[in-house]
This record gives sequence, C-alpha cells and structure tokens, in this order.
Amino acid sequence: MIRWINPKLVNNSLKLQAQKLASLWFKNRNWKMFGFQKECLAHFFDGKNGLLNAPTGSGKTYALGLPFLLHDKLKGDYKKGLKVLWITPLRALSVDITNALQEAADDLETGWRIERRSGDISSAKKQSQLKNSPDCMVTTPESLHIMLARKGYANYFKYLDAVVVDEWHELLSSKRGVQVELGLNRLKHIVPGLKIWGISATIGNMEDAVEVLMGDKDTLDNTVVVQSKIKKKLKISTLLPRKMEDMPWAGHLGMKLIDKVLPIIEKNSSTIVFTNTRSQAEIWYQKLIDRFPDLAGLIALHHGSLDREVREWVEHGLHNGNLKAVVSTSSLDLGVDFRPVSAVIQVGSPKGIARFLQRAGRSGHSPYETSKIYFLPTNSLEIIESSAIQRAIKEGHIESRIPVIRAFDVLIQYLVTLAVSDGFHEREIYDQVRKTYCYKTITREEWEWILRFITIGGDSLQAYEDFNKVKIVEGIFKVVDRRIAMRHRLSMGTI
Repeated sequence: MIRWINPKLVNNSLKLQAQKLASLWFKNRNWKMFGFQKECLAHFFDGKNGLLNAPTGSGKTYALGLPFLLHDKLKGDYKKGLKVLWITPLRALSVDITNALQEAADDLETGWRIERRSGDISSAKKQSQLKNSPDCMVTTPESLHIMLARKGYANYFKYLDAVVVDEWHELLSSKRGVQVELGLNRLKHIVPGLKIWGISATIGNMEDAVEVLMGDKDTLDNTVVVQSKIKKKLKISTLLPRKMEDMPWAGHLGMKLIDKVLPIIEKNSSTIVFTNTRSQAEIWYQKLIDRFPDLAGLIALHHGSLDREVREWVEHGLHNGNLKAVVSTSSLDLGVDFRPVSAVIQVGSPKGIARFLQRAGRSGHSPYETSKIYFLPTNSLEIIESSAIQRAIKEGHIESRIPVIRAFDVLIQYLVTLAVSDGFHEREIYDQVRKTYCYKTITREEWEWILRFITIGGDSLQAYEDFNKVKIVEGIFKVVDRRIAMRHRLSMGTI
C-alpha cells in the first residue's frame, strides 16, 4: 500500500504529487512508467481532452485510470456520485477494465468503487447503482443511452468529471460510434468542462478520429494526441498446404489445414483461434474436438450469443491458463488482457489490416513480448492476401475508418430517448446536435421532418397510432405513454 501522509509532497503542486505517486505505484509493481503514461497524467491535470494511441498490452488503461483516481484523491473534496464514465464496445473488455481499475483504486486507497453496467448485469444491480452510484462506471454505448432515458438523469451525472471511450477506432465507423457522439454531446451540456478522452489503435485517419470524438470546436481546441513510442514486436506466419494443388479456389472454412493447427496449440500455453462468423466458430470448435479428441475439456467456444455464465467461464479459463485453446469470433479481439495466450490463429481473411493487428495483440500481451499470429488461408486467393497483409504491415499501411454521417435513424432514437426521460426543447437540442460530427450538416428542414416523424409518424405513417410516440406539452417534446416508454427502453441500440 502507498502511504499518503508524506511531508515532502505537501507543498508541491497536485500534478507533481500525482506524478510521484503514480511512479511509486508502478515501481511497487515492478513496472516501468512509460512516457505516454506520464504525458496522459500531466495533460489530465492540466484539464485537457485527448486521444491516446499506444500498442496493446502497454498499460493504456492505467495511463488514463491513474490520473482520475489521483486527481480526485489529491483534490481532497470527495463527493459521493459518478465521477468517471468508461465506455467500451465489448462486454468481455469491460470485465477486464473493471478489475484493473478496482485493483489500482484499492492500492491507492481512494475508497472508489468501480462497477460495470451492461446487458450482463442484473436488473437488481442496475437499480442499486442508480440509488448508490459507483465512482466509476464501465459501460457500453447502449447502456449510456438507457441511462439518458431515465427521468432526472442530469442529476445522476452532476459530479461527472471525465469520460473515457475505449477502443474508439472500433466504434468510429459504426452507428454505435454515433451513439457515443450523441451521448457525449448531451453530457457536455449537462457538465460544462467535462474532460473527454479516447483510446485508439493506429488507423489511417487519426485526425478524423479525434475530430469525431471531440465534436465541437471548443472541445477540439483543448485536445491533445498522445502517441506511444513503443514498437511492439510481431511475428506473422502463414500456414501452407504440402501441395498448393490441395487448396481450393473458393471456400471459407479452411478445414484442409486443420492438421496444421494442433502442433500450434500443443507448443503454446494458450491459443485463440479467431473466425469471422459465429457459425464458422462453432464448426471449427466441433471439428477440432472430432479430429483431436484429447482436446476435450481443454478447448472452449466464445461468441456473443452464448449465455453470460458460459462466456465468463471461458474468459476466466483463459485468464487462469486452464484452457489450451478457445475458438472465438470478434467477441475477444479487442484489448482484453489474457496473459497466458501466447499465440493467435486467424482463420480466413481478417477483413482489414487493423483488425489483423488487433487480433495478433491478444498474444504476447506485454510491451516486452512478441505477438505471434498464424494466418490460416481458407482458399488459394487468401494465400496471396496473407502476403499483401504482411507487406502492408511492414510498410505501415493501415486502412482508415470512415466516420458515419447523417445517420437519421440513430438521431430519431436519441430524440425519443430524451422524450422518454425529462423531455426536450427542440430548438435547444437542434443547436446541440449540430455540434456533433455526424449531424453538422443537418438542415432545419430535415430536423423538422424528424420532429414530425417522432410525433405523428411523418407523412406516411401518421395513420398508425404506434408511430405517434412523442407529444408536445407546453413546448416540451415528451413521451407520456408508459407503454411506449417501456418498449423504447427495451429496444434501444443499433446492432
């Protein structure tokens, strides 16, 4: 434990105290505090917004976690309530982040509670969080909007100091990213001066990623980009048939090379076999057991459609090194820390260089270790693709993530969310929404069409009562029907 009573630090600035305490915390764990972690801490105490770009396994969670823990501790004016919102695209990742942050909070004797809020959390626990808020909540874009759909939500967020958006590159080019934009936009107007931080892997359009995350000009002008100088070691191997004639010209399963997989699993402590679809993952899981019966009990399956208990059992098995292999979809391909995993097998085309690198990073999850990934082509053309991927990585070519713009379906859902909670004044929300990247070009005519749609169903659906969701009460747009409000809360999302 770190002792907080230190006379030598009393007269120093808060930032200097935080830097010394953070360095001491890293030292007590036999870790080295990297330059990008020091930069993040300094910028956070300076009140900056930012985007952190660092390789997997380098301590990105602590780079942003320690600053807000130390900032609240050193200020000395603890307020009971939600102070940090940590948004992540994956439920598996939220477990890892929660555990890491809670461990740091306990080490630093902050008294903070770090809790998760997602579809995996029971209704009773969610109700408890509303009555007795944690200090930091790790959640998803959908759960944030569900919280915005509750009456009196502004009071719940009144002590919020910072929002961290993890794996921003993964959200950027999807409508879930638009949900994040709208959620941040609302929170910034509830809490002036709210600090916004993102964590992103390397992508081809980093400047766009920053602009979309920050939204308005004032936030963007107070933003820094912190990039790590750590160069992660990567070893890429392509599994090839004994004869090229054995490879089909078409197909997506890759079973011709299943015998090449067992030696990789045997010589590594744990291996993740990534596929691109759930059906493909289930087929590979069953075929591996059929082909190598000795793997029964040592191999598992993981994807988003499995029960929460099964997914958590698999994740614990990987954490503890009890599983030799896990066949998974993208449900495990973002920043989860499974240290026993020493190799990754990618079955078929990864559909992108950034995703290939992301999946490779699940192995050797440390800045000092080498990430090993084996590319298993499912047809002859993918052998050529493997060569192209390796060349692109060597030359530093990583594709851009194109931001979503003018997603009016997400905006309609957002407006109904606000109407379900406390209602909204349309002119005020129109001015706010135009400060987001996605809707900066929306016209007044388009806005009025959206308002007609949520109130009367537009020109084509006005005859149907179910589309007359929002009523105008004394100039405020509200959902007054409890049945409509409940149905909306249960159906929110863009997936």
